[in-house]
Order: sequence, then C-alpha cells, then structure tokens
Amino acid sequence: MTMIGWLQIILFCAIIVALTKPLGWYMTRVFNGERTFLSPVLRPIEVGIYWISGVDEKREQHWLTYTVAMLLFHVGGFLIIYGVMRLQAMLPFNPADQSAVAPDLSFNTAISFITNTNWQNYGGESTLSYLVQMLGLTHQNFLSAATGIALAVALIRGFSRASMRTVGNFWVDVTRCTLYVLLPICIVYTLFLVWQGIPQTLGNYVEATTLEGAKQTIAVGPVASQVAIKMLGTNGGGFFNANAAHPFENPTALSNFVQMISIFTLGAALTNVFGRMVGNQRQGWAIMAVMGVLFVAGVAVTYWAEANGTSTMHALGLAGGNMEGKEVRFGIVASSLFAVITTAASCGAVNAMHDSFTALGGMIPLINMQLGEIIIGGVGAGLYGMLLFVILAIFVAGLMVGRTPEYVGKKIEAREVKMAMLAILVLPLMYLGWTAVGVVYPAAVASMANAGPHGFTEVLYAFTSATGNNGSAFAGLTGNTLFYNLTLASAMFVGRFFMIVPAMAIAGSLAGKKSVPPSAGTFPTTGGLFVGLVVGVILIIGGLTFFPALALGPIVEHLAMNAGQVF
Repeated sequence: MTMIGWLQIILFCAIIVALTKPLGWYMTRVFNGERTFLSPVLRPIEVGIYWISGVDEKREQHWLTYTVAMLLFHVGGFLIIYGVMRLQAMLPFNPADQSAVAPDLSFNTAISFITNTNWQNYGGESTLSYLVQMLGLTHQNFLSAATGIALAVALIRGFSRASMRTVGNFWVDVTRCTLYVLLPICIVYTLFLVWQGIPQTLGNYVEATTLEGAKQTIAVGPVASQVAIKMLGTNGGGFFNANAAHPFENPTALSNFVQMISIFTLGAALTNVFGRMVGNQRQGWAIMAVMGVLFVAGVAVTYWAEANGTSTMHALGLAGGNMEGKEVRFGIVASSLFAVITTAASCGAVNAMHDSFTALGGMIPLINMQLGEIIIGGVGAGLYGMLLFVILAIFVAGLMVGRTPEYVGKKIEAREVKMAMLAILVLPLMYLGWTAVGVVYPAAVASMANAGPHGFTEVLYAFTSATGNNGSAFAGLTGNTLFYNLTLASAMFVGRFFMIVPAMAIAGSLAGKKSVPPSAGTFPTTGGLFVGLVVGVILIIGGLTFFPALALGPIVEHLAMNAGQVF
C-alpha cells in the first residue's frame, strides 16, 4: 500500500462527490419534464417518438400498469436478442462469418442483457458478429439501464407524492432517460474512448504478421460505442472476452480511471435526485454517506489484501503484493479499486481476473454482490435496493421507540416492510439454492476447475453475480453448458424482476399515503445516527442471510493459504 495508491482512491471519491449534485440537478429536471439546455434539440425528437408510438406523455400510470408495461417491454427485448443471435449466420455485418449461436447460450445471453446483468458464457470476438453486438447487445445496454433508472424514479415519486394513485409513465421515463441522459453522455464518451485508442469500425478483422513471421488475426469492430454504455449504464458486457483487461477496451491508465468514474456517476447522482424530489437534499446525502462508508471499507480491505499478498507468496520470495491476473499498466491499486467499483455498482466489467485475487481480496466483491449491489449499485437498481434497506432500518428504529416509523413524511407500515423483506430475501434463495445444486450435481461439478474452497467460491460467485445482476465471473468455471446456461438465466431473471415488483408495490403504496409533518418523536434521517443505523441493519441482515455461505469459501481459503496450503 502506497501514498500514491491512496491518493488515486481519494481522487476517485472526490470526483464522484463533485459530480453528484450537478448531475442530480439535471436528471431531476429531465424526469420532472422541465426544460434543459438540450431541450431545443431533443424536445422535437421526444415528441416525435411519442407520436409514432402512440404514447400520451401527460397520462400517468398506476404502479401495476407501470410494472406490466416494463415487463412487456423486456419481453420484446428478449425476442430481439434471441432472434438476432439465432439468425446471426444469415445477417449482415459478420466479417468473421460467425455461425448461429446455440439455443441455450442464446437464451442465457438474452436473459442476461435484458436484466442488465451481461453475464457472458462466450467470447465476444469469437462468437458474435458486429450486428449482434450493436443491435442485440449495445441496444439493450441502453434500454436496460434506462429501465433501472426509470424504476428508481418511480419509487422516488412514491416517497415524494401524497394521496396519488400514479407513479409516472414508464414509456415517458424510459424515453427521457435514453434521450436526455444516456445518449448525450455516451456520444461524448465514445469520442473520448476513440481518442484513447479504442476501435470504432465496421471494417474487417485486421491481418497482421508477428515478429516471428506468423499470421495473426486481430479482432476489431464498433467497440467504443459499446464500451461507453457498458460502463455508464453499469452493464459490463465486454466486446472482447477479456473485457476491460483487453487493450482495445481499456488501453490507458486515463481510460481506466474515466471508466471507473463513469460506472458510479449516474448511480451516485440518483441519490441527489431522491433528495431533490422529496424536498430535502440532505436525505440524498445521507443515503450517499451509507453507500460511501460501505464502499471505502471494501476498498481498504481489498487494497490491503492485494498489496500485502499472502504468507505463501512471501515464502516463495514474491514481494510487492499480488500481481497475478492483473494488467501491469494498471497495477494493484487500480485493479483493486476497479474490482470493488464494478461489484458495488453491479457493472460486472473487469480489468483484472478476480479468480487470481487473494482470498480476502476476492471476498469483498462477493460481499458487495450478496448485499444486493446497493453500494451505488446498478443505475437505478442500486438506489431502490438501498431504499429497501432504509425502510427496514426505519422499521427497526420504530420498534425501538415504540411508534409507527416515518420516512420523509410517509408512515412505514406492515405492507412496506413485508414487500421490502420479500425483495431482499429472494436473492439468497437464488444464489444459495443454486450453489447447493451446483456443488453436488455431477454435470455442474465437472465444470469446476478447482477443488476445495476455491472451487466452491467459483460456483458461489457465479450464482451470486447472476442473481445480483452483476455479470462478473470468478473464472475457472466453464459456464457454457446446458446446466449453467439455464440455471444462471433463472437466477438473473429472479434477481431482477422478483426484486422490482415488490419495490414497485411499495412505490404505489407510498404514493397513495398522505404526507405526515415531522414531530418531536420523528426519527431524524439526515444525520450520523441514521447513517450508522442503516449500515448496521445492512450488515446484520447480511450476517444472518448471506455471510454463512461466504465463510465456507474465501475465509477458509485465506486461512489455508496462510498456513502454506494451496487449493
């Protein structure tokens, strides 16, 4: 651990905090339908989209109608991705003559991208054509990200409105998010990435001659545009198999730093959107503080573990920390920071191989995902996931003082608490249940590259990543099998939509309630006591539901490695 390393971490945190307020202000105006500096250019396009699609932007929806519209929207996205993958061989923009993708892999990938997970049981450059990467994957990267943000805004409206039956219009929210937020940023972002050296072309793969005289085919394509939304929308699906460790996806230290910032930017800004919409920005900063405490703790543990290595490495004379599986151009600190960011934000992009991290270093990404990716989280998903824990924390506070809990003027009653618990508990049901099957079912066990705690962690990580809609992999596990394609798809589907529906039910319930003015007995929700309570509730629930399984993998492996045993 070095001073320069800590300065990189501090600089990253400072930039995120600095961007939160201005971007939150802009996004609030967008979702309130107010004029922005882009309105003169984009407003006619927005109106045209509503006219073509038959949407009345002034007509709002009940939470159930909003949710059904969202689900139908994703059915269409699934059919598009599945169709273009199965028909790939007959479609244009296929310079490498890629064949049709297998049915089970197409199914897994389609579920993966509509749920904002972007789990990839394939190598992008060796499996998919340019058209599939653009029309199927990049296209859905925008829409799944916009959906997450729209759902978060709908839940915020539940807290900010009083005695209303509507939470907005799904079609309007998705259109405005895509048109005013995602597309403008990605256009500028893509140009920056091209400047850094990322390809953006529809030309053929490049044939090169190596120094030894051998022929080498170098894959290229429309990479920069996919990388931009992959990071900004916390999607994480790589154009290439090596993801952000590939020099054509992440060529420089500057591109790496900007990509890390872009992963957190929108998720952090949504906390400010929450504060503005409920009429008290300090509420948003309090939520941001909870996320910040958990994030900094995770970074500190991971950086320490990777910078110090293990006693086994020291005995072999390997000093200077654990560089296995890391790019030299990024080093330990940027790799550790990236790993925590990508799993805190449900992005899933990787610039180092998490399978090669130390046991404790690899444990933090697991914890981030098993908490439900609420530390900034996926765009939108992180905020509504965090608000579920806030509801539980407020409920606990109410129990301690013996009165009905309140949050931002809304009574938190049994219905909201039950829905919050339902959304949270469905996550361990998926990844613990499927992990139990994966470590005993012979076909699944055959996919494990390692035995012992490390092999167990590979399986646990895979189902945790899928359920948390993260998409990063611990490597060492052969995922492109019928068993894993189907079970991981089910985990991704449940982890996304079985959490969304209860959250939207809470939004509808809260929107219909009257606002209650604060009284002498109201628990303050903008100070350090509230931040500490929410952090404590998150860790207690995690300790009761998630961490027992976690201890069987990385912690056991850490103890064994420091005792001189290698798995």
